[in-house]
Amino acid sequence: MKYLGNFAILILSAGLLKGSPDVPAHWKLCATCHGPEGHGNQAIHAPAIAGLPDWYVQRQLEKFRTDVRGAHPDDVEGHLMRPMSRALPEKNIEGMAKYVASLPKAKNKHTFEGDPVKGKTLYNSCIGCHGVNGEGNPALKAPSQAGMDDWYMLVQLKKFKEGIRGNSPKDLEAMTMKPIMALLPDETAMKDVIAYIRTLPGKAPEGTPAPVPTSE
Repeated sequence: MKYLGNFAILILSAGLLKGSPDVPAHWKLCATCHGPEGHGNQAIHAPAIAGLPDWYVQRQLEKFRTDVRGAHPDDVEGHLMRPMSRALPEKNIEGMAKYVASLPKAKNKHTFEGDPVKGKTLYNSCIGCHGVNGEGNPALKAPSQAGMDDWYMLVQLKKFKEGIRGNSPKDLEAMTMKPIMALLPDETAMKDVIAYIRTLPGKAPEGTPAPVPTSE
């Protein structure tokens, strides 16, 4: 695939990235694909990660490290993330996650059309975990969806649909996506629900108690 070639070029240039005292020493490993500001690179299927909750980033890095995520033979992007996550010392994962969370979010571009009106109805099945405004719920280990790259959400929904993601019995929160995918029969439905998610503020309604991450 073309973006794999681009990935190799970026890895070779990783040593050219210079950090500052405030930047984790291993950030250059992430920045080669996700960009120095964490705003992603669609050409190599690297999503924007800036501003993601630290608990979610830490959880996903741990999954990639332990083959809970990204081990399926058809998960090309996952296969790239696994060695990257293992190159990050375990003791540095928490600090890296906090750094990613501190980065300003990117201004996402719309890469496809969808019907947000139809998507609103479809999103009703997502509210229980991801929240009415797409704010997420750390207590359920459900990330915020608002502000995510639309192309990335589409790729991930397809992976859930095809059993490429959420196939490990150890990935309990990802496995909860399986019954939800039955309500999204095709790519059109996926684009519609994403089109609706793009309209969400990503903040819980005023007065809603803030949930906190749980331990395992």
